[in-house]
Amino acid sequence: MAFKSQMKYQWTLWLVALSFFTRIKVASFENFEQRWLNQASRYYGLVGLLIGVLSAIVFVTIAQILPLSVAIILAMITSIIITGGFHEDGLADTWDGFGGGWSIENKLAIMKDSRLGTYGSLALIVTLLLKFQLLVEIANIDSLSLVIALLVAHCLSRVIAVSIIFDQPYVRDTDSSKIKPMTEQQSSTELVILLLSGVIPLLLLPWSLASMIVLGLVIIRFGLNTWYRRQIGGYTGDLLGGAQQMAELGCYIILLAYWR
Repeated sequence: MAFKSQMKYQWTLWLVALSFFTRIKVASFENFEQRWLNQASRYYGLVGLLIGVLSAIVFVTIAQILPLSVAIILAMITSIIITGGFHEDGLADTWDGFGGGWSIENKLAIMKDSRLGTYGSLALIVTLLLKFQLLVEIANIDSLSLVIALLVAHCLSRVIAVSIIFDQPYVRDTDSSKIKPMTEQQSSTELVILLLSGVIPLLLLPWSLASMIVLGLVIIRFGLNTWYRRQIGGYTGDLLGGAQQMAELGCYIILLAYWR
């Protein structure tokens, strides 16, 4: 009975993670508890893996009848539709805040502003263009490589982004935060399960490439943590979204460099 109850609880946490990070509809929760949102962070890597799978399915299907470039664009659109542009919005707000703000308070105020500024617009344009070109180059190697790249990047980029919660303080006013339940420090259990989920797509890669991906993402995470601390002293939800986008680009760059 205890095992069955625990499995039911883990399934609940998975559904919470899915409903928070995507637009996928799930059944309403009975007696919802705010702490579930924090504990569900353990499954955000698996949510990313699901997004990668769905994007890859769209790519493979469309590539049968249309050019690879069109299939890639539609795969990118698929991931944006599934998440509601959640991470792209965070990326834009991050660059707007850091680019246009002078003090910590000013940067936080700019990031909270729903309007899109020059820095955010440029960051979005450059990121999407670079992502598209990287995926085109990978697809030119072969379609299987593109599928693997989507699975690896979507999963591991979210693992890296969410892991920032573990050792960084949340700096926005939690009373007005949209992610207030997530602002509690991530426990070791959540972190371990999150990191283990990242092993799944790495099993698709040779050991040498998997090691390069891990090393590259560790460096990216260290760089992001250092940048975030110097800018505002910690993280916000927008910065986690920005971290996901930058880590995703990092995965594509490493994969392409290795395969070429």
